[in-house]
Amino acid sequence: MEEPDPRDEERDPREDPEREGLLSHVSPRTGTEPVRARSAVRLRLLLGLLFTPLFIAGAVLFWAWAAASGPHDVPTDGSLRVIAVLFTALAVFSLIDLLVVQRRLLRARHRRGRRAGH
Repeated sequence: MEEPDPRDEERDPREDPEREGLLSHVSPRTGTEPVRARSAVRLRLLLGLLFTPLFIAGAVLFWAWAAASGPHDVPTDGSLRVIAVLFTALAVFSLIDLLVVQRRLLRARHRRGRRAGH
């Protein structure tokens, strides 16, 4: 059995700003994940900038189509509303993700500026 690193026991995860989540602190490190794990934030930004307008356009298109469809049209107005709700949910999720990514990039830029100012 491997001995735990005493430095991990000394470190309080609440003191580490890198371990901060959106709503609260992330669960403490288990020791198996990389210390400096990073997500592909710039790729998320690119994908968000690409797909958010598409989701918004799809939501508007399907809401308008559902409003213009008659009771005997195919696809039915109910199925068009379901698709419109899905596109609306994807657009909202994508917008929230863009805000989170922007916040992380600004925080990282601020940290780099503080380190350079030493």
